[in-house]
Amino acid sequence: MADEVVLLDLKVSPFAARVRIALEEKGITYESKAEDLSNKSSTLVKMNPVHKQVPVLIHNGRPICESMIIVQYIDEVWSHKSSLLPSDPYRRAHARNLWASEGEVKESSKKDLIECFKVLEEELGDKPYFGDESFGYIDVALIPFYSLFYTFETLGDLRMAAEFPKLVGWGERCLQKESVSRCLSDQKEVYEVVLQIMKQELGIQ
Repeated sequence: MADEVVLLDLKVSPFAARVRIALEEKGITYESKAEDLSNKSSTLVKMNPVHKQVPVLIHNGRPICESMIIVQYIDEVWSHKSSLLPSDPYRRAHARNLWASEGEVKESSKKDLIECFKVLEEELGDKPYFGDESFGYIDVALIPFYSLFYTFETLGDLRMAAEFPKLVGWGERCLQKESVSRCLSDQKEVYEVVLQIMKQELGIQ
């Protein structure tokens, strides 16, 4: 019996994009069901009753929530394809530690965001990917936020290419992968969504 894989999805969500990229990297056939977070489906409420947020992966009727937990689940269940995490135990631990300490792009001050980018720029160094020569776990975790770079530049007055050239080059390199280019939202499209959310919060029509 074939696996039934359904993703409760949201196109502009970087967290959902992580899961889409991981599924594409593993070559998994899945059904994407777009959610409207202003009118959440009964399936989303049932499958993620606590947070009622996307993404949710439903594998043979069983839900898995939280984007990086889902990515690890995908990596472990579909292990016939090359692992997203390094095989070496030290590098595997380092990848998980880097993610835990710097990988989550949260609401923060501009100063905190710049410090986070500096750490990631240094960690990347001259490597093509955070996983050294191959696209892996940290790359899957971080590349969806590349779609926010235009927003950071426009609203946060950051000069990404000038201040973080290695990160920008890494993002462009990742986009050459079909699994990434198929799953990421356009930077200006994401900017318009962020701008609309900000206007709503400020009560501006």
